[in-house]
Amino acid sequence: MSEHTSPAPLADTIIQTMEGPLEQEGFAFLQAKAMRTVLESYGLLGWDAFAASWNDLGVDRYMADGGRYRRRRYATFSLTEGGITRKPHQPHYQSRDYNTLNGGIERWFKPVLPTIGDHPALMAILHLAFRVATDMTPAERRPNAWHTEIHQFRIEARPDTDGCPTPEGLHRDGVDWVFVVMVRRENVARGETSIHDLSHRQVGSFTLTDPLDTAVVNDNRVYHGVTPVQPVDPDRPAYRDVLVVTLRHE
Repeated sequence: MSEHTSPAPLADTIIQTMEGPLEQEGFAFLQAKAMRTVLESYGLLGWDAFAASWNDLGVDRYMADGGRYRRRRYATFSLTEGGITRKPHQPHYQSRDYNTLNGGIERWFKPVLPTIGDHPALMAILHLAFRVATDMTPAERRPNAWHTEIHQFRIEARPDTDGCPTPEGLHRDGVDWVFVVMVRRENVARGETSIHDLSHRQVGSFTLTDPLDTAVVNDNRVYHGVTPVQPVDPDRPAYRDVLVVTLRHE
């Protein structure tokens, strides 16, 4: 178990600044420099080794569109006031109400490796996620534990096939909070994130470009989607690596 710690004053100010638009608009975008400051306050170390683990993911064989452009690993955690605890490996499930492409079945993905599951970089991100979810949820509605899922995603683009970060299109995940942390973009163009309100009116857009650029989404209030990525140089490998963290009431 990893116990929660309090961030330094500058990091605390950054978090509060991010929570303003999250409260008002249902989403927030935190640039890499600010995100690094926050995560270092929570003990971030070894980012390069953490990011390198995206080179060892398994092919997602559950893609109903037949695509083989997505690689991933998956793990679940419990986040409480007492700290962070990894749960036994389990399948990922979304109802077809939220994922019309791949929902409705239990999907078993390769587990996040033990060295990554307790890595200081991941622990820092989970501490931040717990802080934001706690701050943004009224006390009477806060669960005793947040069921937390993490997904290591690599979306590969080829000259003849775009890579689709959100193949299900504009969607909600059926959770309470979603954090998307950029890990690496290699030789890809596009990949713009768009945010839409519950009436499907676009209310924001941005592109995660630098490692640690981060989007935070209130999944109860907005939809999100990402445009396909394409190779810049067709003769070189092209991919988009992100960490997705979701929290919901247990």
